[in-house]
Amino acid sequence: MALLMISSTDKYEYSYSDSKPGHHHSYLIKPLMEMISESIDLFEHKTKLRILDIGCCNGSLSNLIAHQGYEVVGVEESESGIKLANQTFPNCRFIEGTIYNLPYAELGGKFDIVIATEVIEHLFAPKELVRNAKQCLNPNGRLILTTPYHGYLKNLMFAVSGKMDKHFTTLWDGGHIKFFSVATMTALLDTEDYTNIKFKFAGRFPYLWKSMLCSSTLVGDSSDPDIF
Repeated sequence: MALLMISSTDKYEYSYSDSKPGHHHSYLIKPLMEMISESIDLFEHKTKLRILDIGCCNGSLSNLIAHQGYEVVGVEESESGIKLANQTFPNCRFIEGTIYNLPYAELGGKFDIVIATEVIEHLFAPKELVRNAKQCLNPNGRLILTTPYHGYLKNLMFAVSGKMDKHFTTLWDGGHIKFFSVATMTALLDTEDYTNIKFKFAGRFPYLWKSMLCSSTLVGDSSDPDIF
């Protein structure tokens, strides 16, 4: 369970009270694992792919992925999330850090896959996530993002059903502030030179999906080969 808390220093934090999986894991995990497994062919010479989970919350998803045979490192800004992750999931490595300033020196090498699940919609500057992931990826590495799906039909259904205010609420501190469609996610990745952009969808019904998953490939060298 995660709650947005305000400390005495006015720092906003998603505070985690347990290490249970998030509610979105149930409908995201199958297509997410499919996207991860589809990346294996890009790294045929490797026996164990390295995955970086940006915004890993309490570590439960990182742990689930690690149990499928991957080496997983999680990065999370929440102090309580990192504490729970390190206490509960010893088969992964967890590092406290912010998306806007990733702890590159601590990441311990480049990654074959970077994932960020249900994170980008919370960011004032989503391009920073896409851009910073490049510094963590090997050449031909794969970036996989998931975010709530928004398309014309779904937004129309919210409008005619009177649920637009509830869905796009401004009353949820720390809630969603960016709303992506296939077109806008593609445009974002294009600006940072990602290629081979592919989508999957999860939850609910076709064109009313809860979330979309997007994979893309970083071709060539990372932006700063000497960062590590």
